[in-house]
Amino acid sequence: MSWLSSSQGVVLTAYHPSGKDQAVGGSHGKGGEEAAASRRYGQYTMNQETTRVTERPPFDRSSSQDSLDELSMEDYWIELENIKKSSENRQDQEVVVVKEPDEGELEEEWLKEAGLSNLFGEAAGDPQESMVFLSTLTRTQAAAVQKRVETVSQTLRKKNKQYQVPDVRDIFAQQRESKEKEAPDGTESQSVRTDENKYPGKDGQASNLIVGEKELIPVGPEEAPASETDINLEVSFAEQAVNQKENSKEKTQRGKGDDAPLPSFRLPKDKTGTTRIGDLAPQDMKKVCHLALIELTALYDVLGVELKQQKAVKIKTKDSGLFCVPLTVLLEQDQKKVPGTRIPLIFQKLISRIEEGGLETEGLLRIPGAAMRIKNLCQELEAKFYEGTFNWESVKQHDAASLLKLFIRELPQPLLSVEYLKAFQAVQNLPTKKQQLQALNLLVILLPDANRDTLKALLEFLQRVVDNREKNKMTIMNVAMVMAPNLFMSHTLGLKSSEQREFAMAAGIANIMHLLIRYQKLLWTIPKFIVNQVRKQNTENHRKDKKAMKKLLKKMAYDREKYEKPDKSVNDADVPQGVIRVQAPHLSKVSMAIQLTEELKASDVLARFLSQESSGVAQTLKNGEVSLYEIGGNIGERCLDDDTYMKDLYQLNPNAEWVIKSKPS
Repeated sequence: MSWLSSSQGVVLTAYHPSGKDQAVGGSHGKGGEEAAASRRYGQYTMNQETTRVTERPPFDRSSSQDSLDELSMEDYWIELENIKKSSENRQDQEVVVVKEPDEGELEEEWLKEAGLSNLFGEAAGDPQESMVFLSTLTRTQAAAVQKRVETVSQTLRKKNKQYQVPDVRDIFAQQRESKEKEAPDGTESQSVRTDENKYPGKDGQASNLIVGEKELIPVGPEEAPASETDINLEVSFAEQAVNQKENSKEKTQRGKGDDAPLPSFRLPKDKTGTTRIGDLAPQDMKKVCHLALIELTALYDVLGVELKQQKAVKIKTKDSGLFCVPLTVLLEQDQKKVPGTRIPLIFQKLISRIEEGGLETEGLLRIPGAAMRIKNLCQELEAKFYEGTFNWESVKQHDAASLLKLFIRELPQPLLSVEYLKAFQAVQNLPTKKQQLQALNLLVILLPDANRDTLKALLEFLQRVVDNREKNKMTIMNVAMVMAPNLFMSHTLGLKSSEQREFAMAAGIANIMHLLIRYQKLLWTIPKFIVNQVRKQNTENHRKDKKAMKKLLKKMAYDREKYEKPDKSVNDADVPQGVIRVQAPHLSKVSMAIQLTEELKASDVLARFLSQESSGVAQTLKNGEVSLYEIGGNIGERCLDDDTYMKDLYQLNPNAEWVIKSKPS
């Protein structure tokens, strides 16, 4: 991305993979000659003319995602100027070159990341693994998969590859035939199954999740009405977009309501409990990520927004130190010092140092530290941080803020990841704020763990800064303007574009930053429709495994009835109807039978166990060290929200076990 000022300003130009540094847009205005010396920094090349920015690009507000009439973009441009000044005192950085993919390569990579690599290549002849997965997809999700499979298929044929790439429609047909063959044995009626009459259905919703004869997922938005400020997590976001376009096209026209203040979005209460990132077992979280990628792609497809993932070429990076070091390498270093840490220690310490100075300081994050002092502090930190001899008292508050932003900018790969940075930027092109939030929700899920955890720590800190806006004069939009260039610009490949487009991009990424800060709690939630798709996958896989085991045992001449008797859970044998047995192996009361009622919540179950503990232990455990978990049945493992209604969840997963245990660090 480029930004051009007048001839008296600063020109940021793009670094191109060819290795040639090209100024974007040429020169303009008086004295618009480019300086001969060009300095590469991150993925920018910066041509310095003067250090003062006196003019901004003209801007037609009608093309912006938001009306910024009441806001000044000055903070944004000043921050870019400060970044430029900072770079003058830093050594050249290794450039992360984004490879321009070959035809079909992106789609092939997409299928791999979506867990569907066996739809092409040598494994294409045996797509059984993907049949269950594909059967849980919504109409729009299936269309997104089919589009990519067809592209890969055409590409492989052009390259004369010998691999057969099956059509997604054929795979769904195989799935239906498989179900028809299995129906006579009667096993499916008691497991989670697909109501074929409702898939894909006129509204294209996901197949309903049914246990026995109980329906657990609403068919569509009309059966689960949501207010305008609600974020509906029960229905596929892409399907909501289809319905919105079909039913009320005027509401999705760009510009509608742009001048209105940002709505106060909220999550409706879910009786089966809200699932947050970190609540699920790794094997289920992997499935969530596969589904999130497909759903994000389907949403962008429906709304006509191009979603292109990038692929970074591997480069040599530092394998030690603090700045310009990959997050994973930093965490490996830090975990030797502090086992289990999930956020880089230097990142934590810089935030801590800023907060020690008081978050009421006027202009916090906006006012930069002295460039030469920042350079010297970086060198000293590199030498002394891990030795524990660095003098933090010498770091002024504004210096610490500048170091924090510098740390983010100098990550070899962006905090928002090379793969998804462009997808984050493209969020501004989605028609409504609700759809922008939905896309950000899916993108946060898709981030690597280290990036997501560090981003969360940053956003929580930024919210604390905003909470002190009355004194520090840093509103949420001020903070967004200052931080957006640090997250979105320092690793962006520039493209030739008009000044007006550059201004619109600046406004757009500031808007995205605003949404990330304001709705961070919502963004770290896993949508219920995705969790239900995971439940369905698990149940179908268990059913297939069980049937395979029965065949194996039959071949081994075991008595079938003897095998099926233990299938009845131990809990069913000694617990009456409407009662669950909760295990707490690390507490004084290790087990307790609890009667299910309409109002019983997970917090009530915890309270009953904690009432058996000594006051000191109970107080410690009340601080959130233990939680109630749902384990097994149609889920691997799930940490329950305190407001989960146990009877509703029991009906969703009657074969689960219920265990109280410590939360992972």
